[in-house]
Amino acid sequence: MTTRRELLKATSSLALVAATNSALRANSSATSGSGKQVAWPKPIGSPVLESLRPVIESSRDVHTHYDKIVEVASWMAYEELPMPNIGVPFGLEKTPDVAIDFVMVCNCIDSAFTDFKTHVKFQVDYAGEHFSDADAMQACLKRAMDDGIPVLEGKFLARVTKDELAKIFAGNIEMPMLEEKMAVFHQVGDVLNAKYDGRFLNFVRSCSSRLYDNGNGLIDRLVKEFRRYNDVSQYDGHEVKFYKLSQLGCWAMYSGLSGAGAFKLEDADKLTAFADYIVPAALRVMGMTSYSPALEKTINSYQMIECDSRSEVEIRAHCLYATALLREEVNKLRPADLQVIIPQIDARLWTHYHATTWPHHLTKTIMY
Repeated sequence: MTTRRELLKATSSLALVAATNSALRANSSATSGSGKQVAWPKPIGSPVLESLRPVIESSRDVHTHYDKIVEVASWMAYEELPMPNIGVPFGLEKTPDVAIDFVMVCNCIDSAFTDFKTHVKFQVDYAGEHFSDADAMQACLKRAMDDGIPVLEGKFLARVTKDELAKIFAGNIEMPMLEEKMAVFHQVGDVLNAKYDGRFLNFVRSCSSRLYDNGNGLIDRLVKEFRRYNDVSQYDGHEVKFYKLSQLGCWAMYSGLSGAGAFKLEDADKLTAFADYIVPAALRVMGMTSYSPALEKTINSYQMIECDSRSEVEIRAHCLYATALLREEVNKLRPADLQVIIPQIDARLWTHYHATTWPHHLTKTIMY
């Protein structure tokens, strides 16, 4: 079984397939609100990246340092940077149809696993192993499946109670944001029952084998049909798209099932990083981003940052922007047959800094 903490142990030739058409890219430039030129990654066909420009050009509390990104790329380019399997644990890749249901049911509640008051992470023991955070959530759902609980079925999700979820997610602490997760299950279950015979598998099969495809791509449809996936924020009158969980779900299916031909994705190179708590902290501790003194103080003193606030949007936007730049700089130094896509950069940062003691921002949200 491959857990998130073991990402770097997994290798695959999928990276070569996904990045075949990714040529070495030079940076274009834009002008910030202060008149300073900022590096800008070449478009990759992602509406997420395309929506970030107003934030990057007008940020007050978060800044990305291009020179530091070039410096980090100068050594990171020579690491393995493998294609990880992040979403198909417990041998479920042997049953691809079940794996797709499992990945997407887990994905829709893949948010907030640390208690916001005590800062204790959700943890559980299962099958002789110890799990924390999202891995622990997956272990709990697999444990429920072992016990015959139909956690992958829309009918169950649409009516599950808080008490039932508390038993399913029995761990060291109560699952953070348990009521919010229940509400997500109800919303998702209702859509699955109404349109897809209660299964995410049927939804996935009804979509194009692309992320974006004139409204019929996987992400196109996820953000339209399931409101929990419509991960957008407003910034100075502009809509900023993050699509963290919809992208992560597609990436999990692709990285875990494509090798065996069980899941096809033709435009994986359009994926961005997954704007969460950990990758922004990694970028900050490595010096690729910096925060204003006021924001730094807020984060270091574990104060809550409101969802959709200016600071929170800037943190997430610079996470996506900096990782896109880092990927470009890394690829400039790698041979054509070892080009990487942005989620491989995300995995490198997430894995190394998932357990860091460096404080990350705290925002109560179901979006990440």
